[in-house]
Amino acid sequence: MSTPHIDAEVGDFAKVVLMPGDPRRAAYIAENYLEDSRLVTDVRNAVGYTGRYQGSEISVMPSGMGMPSAAIYITELYRSFEVETIIRIGTAGGFSPSLQLRDMVVASGCITNSRMPELLLGQEQYELAPTPSLLSAAVDLSRDSDLSLQSGTIFTSDIFYEPDDGLNQRMIDDGVLCVEMETAALYAIAQIEQKQALSLVTISDHLTSGAHLSPEERQTTLDSMISFSLKLASDEAKVID
Repeated sequence: MSTPHIDAEVGDFAKVVLMPGDPRRAAYIAENYLEDSRLVTDVRNAVGYTGRYQGSEISVMPSGMGMPSAAIYITELYRSFEVETIIRIGTAGGFSPSLQLRDMVVASGCITNSRMPELLLGQEQYELAPTPSLLSAAVDLSRDSDLSLQSGTIFTSDIFYEPDDGLNQRMIDDGVLCVEMETAALYAIAQIEQKQALSLVTISDHLTSGAHLSPEERQTTLDSMISFSLKLASDEAKVID
């Protein structure tokens, strides 16, 4: 059953979906990591693929940039294509001085300057959090693989070119690790649809020090996150099956 933004049928998507922001990264994952991958949708060049990783069926579908775009694909995947779990994999700008470029962060909580979660959830007070079992699985996997992973609250912003010069310091003072643009939508919609969700981001820029990865460094660094998230997704798929 196609939707306005995804031209696919029920069964074309796996129960577990990895969600990068960039359609080119979705294609890169499918071409370089998934076995027997096939294109299942390409409406507006938002290319979605399904293949296999370590014996588990996994799909990859881009979110685009920002919560409005991400919310469309997240809702349609959960509601119309029987997807059970979405794992966001993206980049973020670091606030915390403890973070270094290439560090990976799992969002154990999320705050936002957007009204979208309030409007979706129908209440002014709410909590945005991942599925506890997925969070635990990510932390355990990082320990087993000797990979650096920080867990904490992240900030989902509607604004990329931030005009508030004092924001960075307030976030540091409040213990917020980093900023990105999609996680709040994922966590809110997962609550509504009673599905599973987790957000993993890699620090590609540091907003306090000004350091940033080159395009080449960004690709190599994201390979580490892709491998990690695919193993996590494969383990989750086995649990669902």
